[in-house]
Amino acid sequence: MIKRSEMIRDVVEKVLKGTTTVGIATRDFVILAADKRASAGIYVAHRNVKKIEIIDERTAMTIAGLVADAQILADYIRAENRLHYVRTGKRMSLRAMASLLSLLLNESKYFPYIVQLLLGGIDIDERPRLFQINIFGDLTEERYVATGSGSPTAIGILENAYSEDMDLDKAVELARQAVVAAVKRDVFTGEGVDVVAITKSGVKSFYFSIA
Repeated sequence: MIKRSEMIRDVVEKVLKGTTTVGIATRDFVILAADKRASAGIYVAHRNVKKIEIIDERTAMTIAGLVADAQILADYIRAENRLHYVRTGKRMSLRAMASLLSLLLNESKYFPYIVQLLLGGIDIDERPRLFQINIFGDLTEERYVATGSGSPTAIGILENAYSEDMDLDKAVELARQAVVAAVKRDVFTGEGVDVVAITKSGVKSFYFSIA
């Protein structure tokens, strides 16, 4: 008989295998990027998937894993953020959002939400912040990060060119290059690149096709 722990491990390995997401935090803004391919094993299930969820006017989240689980978590943190605003008149801090997601994932680790998340934006103290949250709730704050099956390739691109002082155009291009590099080396990543830039002025979205 297959143990439940082995079943979870197999599902996690398969589901978290197929995507590449990237996050960059500088002194002034946060960039999030992701490819657009949805895969089911070796099958390309969809070619135009949205993997970046806008949480509010200064916060966004990349998603990797089961789409249903990721959408539920995005809706949950949006609702908590709005409720916090109604009660206090203030946005929830990025650290509070990340911690809440971390606690939820850790609490459900025996029946897990099968996701990897990057949460980034401009915090209530006007600082750009970027958090990585894994399937069991591990939480780390990063300056640059890549997740998914293409991350070994993408992280090398980021490490080679990242600077806290880079301007917005260079950061958007770096995020694009990191995902494109993953597309070239990872069969589970592809179709195009969505990029979201989060500044003190709000959220701006970009799309880049891959020739």
